[in-house]
Amino acid sequence: MKKLSREVVKILKKKKIKISFAESCTGGMLASAVTSISGSSKVFNIGLVAYSNESKIKVLKISKKIIKKYGAVSKQVCKLMANNVSKIGKTKMSVSTTGIAGPNGGSKDKPVGLVYIGIKKNSKTVVNKYLFKNKGRLYIQKATVNKCLELISGTFK
Repeated sequence: MKKLSREVVKILKKKKIKISFAESCTGGMLASAVTSISGSSKVFNIGLVAYSNESKIKVLKISKKIIKKYGAVSKQVCKLMANNVSKIGKTKMSVSTTGIAGPNGGSKDKPVGLVYIGIKKNSKTVVNKYLFKNKGRLYIQKATVNKCLELISGTFK
């Protein structure tokens, strides 16, 4: 993770791009991974942990109707999280995470390990759906952060 974090900070510095994060299931772990790198203050602007539906509604300005219709763990909410944190942080790039890290909270339709990752770069937002192995909460969170870092660096290749 450290190597990937370093690579992301280096790329963002080189491209002179600032980034912001809206995290739910990763609980700030993504922001921590990036800010653990010296010089990250040049590229990291804001990280919000919007864990509850209430914070997604009040802080990230996601409509209660959207959350009710699709659920907090959905492509729709993930996309809005990325778009809205980008506006809040005034950044060209943003990343959002929402998912079910477990060990509880899963269902047949939305099992433990289901994670959506949104990446917004300039005016384009892409949301990817992942199903990480249910090897425990920390495993799912770390796998999500690693995937986020890979996706960020991948957008510049």
